[in-house]
Amino acid sequence: MSPLPKYLSVFKQLLEAHGGPGFEEDVRNLILPHLSEYAAQIWTDPLGNLVGLVPGVGEGRRPRVLVSAHIDEIALVVTRIEAGGFLRLAQAGGFDPRTLVGQEVLVHTQSGRIFGVIGAKPPHLTPPSERFKAAKLEDLYVDLALPEEEVRSRVRIGDRVTIHRAPLDLLNGRIAGKSVDNRASAAVLLEALALLKGMVHSADLYAVFTVQEEVGLRGARTASFGLAPDIAIAVDVTFGAFPGQAPDESFPLEGGVAISFGPNLHRRVFKRLVDCAEKYGIPYQIELSQRPVGADANAFQISGPGLAAALIGPPIRYMHTSVETVAYDDIWQCARLLAHYVAEVDAAQVEELTCY
Repeated sequence: MSPLPKYLSVFKQLLEAHGGPGFEEDVRNLILPHLSEYAAQIWTDPLGNLVGLVPGVGEGRRPRVLVSAHIDEIALVVTRIEAGGFLRLAQAGGFDPRTLVGQEVLVHTQSGRIFGVIGAKPPHLTPPSERFKAAKLEDLYVDLALPEEEVRSRVRIGDRVTIHRAPLDLLNGRIAGKSVDNRASAAVLLEALALLKGMVHSADLYAVFTVQEEVGLRGARTASFGLAPDIAIAVDVTFGAFPGQAPDESFPLEGGVAISFGPNLHRRVFKRLVDCAEKYGIPYQIELSQRPVGADANAFQISGPGLAAALIGPPIRYMHTSVETVAYDDIWQCARLLAHYVAEVDAAQVEELTCY
């Protein structure tokens, strides 16, 4: 009997956790006990990446494979406290300000979390010149419903603000939430580790839950340099198909793993991933990346002497909003591909990476 997904409920917990760039500790702490089931060694590096080593079998130098999933989410930062206790904001990651109006948020202060809302001028009071224009970020504010004096005593410039929204189960195994990018890939990596436990592999696997991806791939840069793997695979979400989205820039949900191909990505690793998907009946889609990819694989390619990088992931709809939507079956298929690929990596594959 084929194994079933194990981490669906954990995925939903990860969606509810809050972890803007540089403040990922709550997410890291959720993952840690599950990673402990598989890794012989676990550590957190100076930047905050969570690393687990799953050793392969065999004597001598074994192939080294790094697989990453970033765990930070897009967030906001308090820049100013105005009269009345209203908070002005800047971005830590790529929000579209049009999606922020009317959102519930949490302000993360030293004394604890404070609930707030991002309000908007009622349409009745909006002059015609503004009525059909989207609000700019500098025009938005957080209302904490607290006296100004209390706001100033509790909130500091630089405090992080995150969207507050519980995940929502939709039909057909789809889930919507605020941080599917990239907690979906954290679930992929955990599911893959569970599958790999039942396989024999010669490669040493470094499972890395990276930080600060949304502000410049920072965790990927330090982890790949420090670990110096032979192969580095980033797991990250890509664009799901929906009305109005160009068909060559998006991929259907339940279409399986999106395997990226382009100048940031090593063509031999790409071919092995495709061959592996076909060998094990794993549905997949090819994502042609004609420009530099906006994921950890971009940093992997030019880390140290240069690494054999790859990028896979599940498609999601409505990226960088509070209702990002994924099909858990795509997460599961990504996990299957990762596990089978890692199980088949051997010294001969590593040697051929330098043969062009």
